[in-house]
This record gives sequence, structure tokens and C-alpha cells, in this order.
Amino acid sequence: MHEIMPLILFIVLFGLLMGGFPVAFTLGGVSLFFGILTFGFEFFHLLPLRIWGIMSNFVLLAVPLFIFMGVMLEKSGIAEELLETMALLFGRLRGGLAISVIIVGTLLAASTGIVGATVVTMGLMSLPTMLKRGYSAELASGTICASGTLGQIIPPSIVLVLLGSILNVPVGDLFIGSIIPGMVLVGLYLIWIVLISIFKPQAAPAMPKEALAKFKERGAVNRIFKAFLPPFALMITVLGSILAGIASPTEAAAVGALGAILLTAIRGKLTIDTLRKVSQETTFLTSMVFIILVGATAFGLVFRGMGGDRYLAEMIVGNNLGPHTFLAIVMFIVFIAGFFIDFFEICFIIVPVVAPIFASMGVDLLWFGVLIAINLQTSFLTPPFGFSLFYLKGVAPPEVSTQKIYKGIIPFIIIQLIGLLLVIFFPESVTWLPKVMIGN
Repeated sequence: MHEIMPLILFIVLFGLLMGGFPVAFTLGGVSLFFGILTFGFEFFHLLPLRIWGIMSNFVLLAVPLFIFMGVMLEKSGIAEELLETMALLFGRLRGGLAISVIIVGTLLAASTGIVGATVVTMGLMSLPTMLKRGYSAELASGTICASGTLGQIIPPSIVLVLLGSILNVPVGDLFIGSIIPGMVLVGLYLIWIVLISIFKPQAAPAMPKEALAKFKERGAVNRIFKAFLPPFALMITVLGSILAGIASPTEAAAVGALGAILLTAIRGKLTIDTLRKVSQETTFLTSMVFIILVGATAFGLVFRGMGGDRYLAEMIVGNNLGPHTFLAIVMFIVFIAGFFIDFFEICFIIVPVVAPIFASMGVDLLWFGVLIAINLQTSFLTPPFGFSLFYLKGVAPPEVSTQKIYKGIIPFIIIQLIGLLLVIFFPESVTWLPKVMIGN
């Protein structure tokens, strides 16, 4: 009976999540119930110590700071101006609007890391323009959703901060290690847009010459400078301080939050009302993350208390599963789970269970962490529950149906899988840059 208890725990948890019960309270409630069954009321002596370990973790302080930075930048209007300028800059090319959306998504990912804010902002600003310029609804929606999720892998990423805490890997190393894979994904997105513009030019036309002429008349160089400088300055300040070893990720997050406030003030949009809205949204998002984290900690405690990790390890050894076979199974499970549940649940339920086993097999947890982050990125894109798809549908014009959004995202999911396979077959894409930076 004891051997099947961890399995029953998993089945009950996923059954309730599939039934639509709130994640945080389901994790915590199921864990409390099974914890009392397993440990008795002694469980209430064990759990507070684990929760205190989370609350006193200095690294996790970066989470609310990065969230604050991202929300503040969204309210400042920097993203809007950057998107408009990039669209006009690349407008003379076929597919130029889509290229500009991907580049802006990359810049916003490197300066905010908030997926929902990025997708909604770009959906409001660029989707109507792309449709007006003759882009197919599928290509436009797929490009916006995919580029909006780049904040999951390109640092500073909240997912990488959380994974660093779970895997006990320095967050700075994860940030550095994810740069090359993130840029590879961006490159694959751009190649896809170029191919579409060559073989299906009607799906990605160039902008009219009249619009480009007006852009040049209004001082194009000055406008480009004003649009690019603020996000680049913030990105270099935050990431540069981490890569140079000047600041820890938490300290860099504090600098980023202050920088976002200053940029908003320079643009004349820092008001009491703005500060209140940003603080409220930051508090809401941070509370959600940490309540899920507390529930996941309780779940991990119960799962290990039941001997679940031991049974899993014995099953792997008994079936002679090597590291690569086990990695393939875990990656497949994470990918399939992304169809149904949010990346937070995957991050906090699956990763703590398998990480000790990978460590015992000698697998580099830095490489594994970046692999998980890329795979988790697909949880925002995969129908039917991809959050980016919901974000975009909420702001899309009526003519952009859910079916068109689903159809448009499929090529980008395939690109994600290609990027994941490249990182699996070439681990140096993750490990090389941290070694170089640490060596320096």
C-alpha cells in the first residue's frame, strides 16, 4: 500500500487540477491531507521549517523586483514606442512587421520578463496593424504569441530564478547559460518569417511607401534613438551587472526596478496612480507565485516522506534506464503537461521530484535547468490551455478566431522543439558561456 501512495498523490493532484480547482490551494490542500495521513500531526512541525526556508531565501527576492520592473515598463509606454519604431524601420521588407515584433519581443524579454504584459502589449499595438497591412491572421497571431513568451528563457527570467532555487544552481549561471539558446530560438523565429515572406509573400507583405515616407519626414534617426536607448540602457544595466560579476541577480533586480521607475519618470508618466497600479499588480503576481511555491514545498515534503523519490529511482534502475532515456521521458512528460497545466505547476511539481535523480546520474543541472526552461516555454504556446493564446485572444479583433490563433502557433511550437533538440544534442550551447565568464 505504501508503494502506491505517491502514485495516488499524483493522481489526486492532477485530477483536481484538471477539474479546474485553483493551483495554489489544490497543491497546499492535497499536500496537507496526505501529509497528515503519512506523518500524522507531526507534519505541522515539519512544514513551517520548510516554508521558513523559502521565505528567508535571498535569491527569491528577485521575483517581486523583476515583476515590478516589468509592470512599470509596461505602464511607461516604452514598449509601445519601441514597437511602432521597429515596425517602420523594417517596414520596407516583406515580413518586416513580423520581424519587428520578434525583435521587440526579444528586447522586452531582456528588460521585463513578464509574458502576459508583453503578449497583451504587442497584441494591442501590432495585431490590428498587421491585419490592416494584409498579414494573414495565423502568421500575425503566431508571431505575437511566440515572441511574447521569450521572457521565459531570455534573462532576466522569473522561471530561471525559480529553477535556480529548486535545482540549487546559481541563478547567475542559469542567466548566462540561457543566452545562447535564447538567441538560437530568436534566430529560428526570424528564419521562419523570412521563409514565409519568400514562399508565401501574400501572407507577409511590405508596408506602403507612403507610411515609410512620413516616418522619414518626422525625424527617423531621432525617433529610433529615443525608442531604443531606454530599454537598451536598462537591459545593459541589469544583465551587464550580473554578467560582469558586479551584482547578484537579486541586487541587479533592485537596480532594474529603480531604473524602470526613473525611465517612467523621465517620460512624465510616473504618478501616484501609476505607482499604485504597478504596486497592486506586482503584489498580486508575487503572492500567486509564492503561494504556489509554498504549496509545492508541502507537496515535495509529502512526496519524499512517502518515499516517492526512492520508488522512482528504483523503477529507473530496475528498468535499466540511462540518463538520456530518463531525460527523454521527463522532457516528453513536461511537454505533454504543458498542454494542460501552467508552467508554475510543472516547475514546482515535476522538477523537484526528478532533479535529485538527475544529480545522482551525474547530469549537469545547469544544462538540465535551461532545458526545462525552454520546454516550459511551450506550456505558454500549446493548445488548448496555452496562456499566451488566451492573453492574445482577450485583446484580438473579433475576426481573429481561436482556431486561427491555434493554427498560427503550430509552426512556432515545432520551432521550439527544434531549439530544444539542438540544446539537448549540443550541451555546450548552455555550458560554454558560463565557463568563459567564470574563467574571466
